[in-house]
Amino acid sequence: MFSDFGSIEVVYFCRPIYSNILIFFSKYEILQSLHKKEVVIIMEMKKNEEIKETGTIELTNQNKKHTIKVFTIIGEIEGHEAASNNTKSTKYDHLLPQLAELEESDEIQGALFLLNTLGGDVEAGLAIAEMIASLSKPTVSLVLGGSHSIGGPLAVATDYSFIVPSGTMVVHPVRSSGMFIGVKQSYLNMVKTQDRITTFISTHSRITKERVEQLMLNPTELVKDVGTMLEGEEAVTEGIIDEVGGIKDALKKLHNLIDEGEG
Repeated sequence: MFSDFGSIEVVYFCRPIYSNILIFFSKYEILQSLHKKEVVIIMEMKKNEEIKETGTIELTNQNKKHTIKVFTIIGEIEGHEAASNNTKSTKYDHLLPQLAELEESDEIQGALFLLNTLGGDVEAGLAIAEMIASLSKPTVSLVLGGSHSIGGPLAVATDYSFIVPSGTMVVHPVRSSGMFIGVKQSYLNMVKTQDRITTFISTHSRITKERVEQLMLNPTELVKDVGTMLEGEEAVTEGIIDEVGGIKDALKKLHNLIDEGEG
């Protein structure tokens, strides 16, 4: 009797402890769940802030195990002078450090550049283009809307380039405004700057330097300027852009380039 009673007593005595253990683990699981949700919320807030401040975001493909950095080059390419508050702009002094960080990162395997720019500062645009071209990691560009003027070198600076069917590219000569003290010297300087642009475009695409200059100096197409506007398929036919396509094509190509580099 005593042994039976004792065993019952022991079981009865242990039951609250067992219940407390269950409650403890339930609370732990809830805390873990809350912690995961908090981490997700914090990560989402970080992504939103990153997009807002720098126009960049990281994409992770679980199936392919690739992490891709997405850069947006939009509006005016801002140089040594700040653009007005009402102007959307890409700041080269923000973008260059991010590109350097990308090159050194072990976590990011490639970069996608989304372009919709009217052009801007030539020196700043060429600096960004040279930086992109010198990256050791696979890069792909996608022209959305337009990539005009100095946006041309930016579009061709990557390993492979796309343009949407409705996308456009305006190729025109280097322009300058203001007072010229030495007209001849200023003209020669502009010719040299233009030569840097045409050389970069022809080096990083299939178009020849002579053809770029022909398109730049075309007097029959633009109303208030000389130059040429190329639509999606025309940009590919001329050899500036590699292929007509959209975001799925650009990401697919980038994943393939990453796989080829890892193989």
